[in-house]
Amino acid sequence: MTTSSRNGLPLVRQFEGCKLAAYLCPAGVPTIGYGRTRGVKLGQKITQVQADTWVEQEYDEFEAAVRKLLRVPVSDNQLGALVSFAYNLGTGALAGSTLLRKLNAGDYKGAAAQFASWDKARVNGVLRALPGLTKRRAAEAALFLR
Repeated sequence: MTTSSRNGLPLVRQFEGCKLAAYLCPAGVPTIGYGRTRGVKLGQKITQVQADTWVEQEYDEFEAAVRKLLRVPVSDNQLGALVSFAYNLGTGALAGSTLLRKLNAGDYKGAAAQFASWDKARVNGVLRALPGLTKRRAAEAALFLR
């Protein structure tokens, strides 16, 4: 594998935000740092250095998983946008998406347009567009097209 460019890391940091004390995310999962859920326990605290280390490690793990899904060449910015997307939604969501299907068919513009379709989350049982997700998907699409 080539070295990570980490072009999507600023988006991950910006949109995930960083909390040094564990909390329950909207889905009820204990979370800490920049959206880390693996092995997190409520009451846990970490340092900023630990949060920064974890986000870089997890970013690299997501990048490796995203690379395995790609069947076409992508730029560092396109890869960064896809990694930010997967970091937020999971690689399973990307793997089954129209976004990836279009990209792997060589339809880069069509793939970029698909980011906007992923701005919804279930709130009190109802699927709604969330402003934060709308902004994140627009930022990912902009990076993808850069």
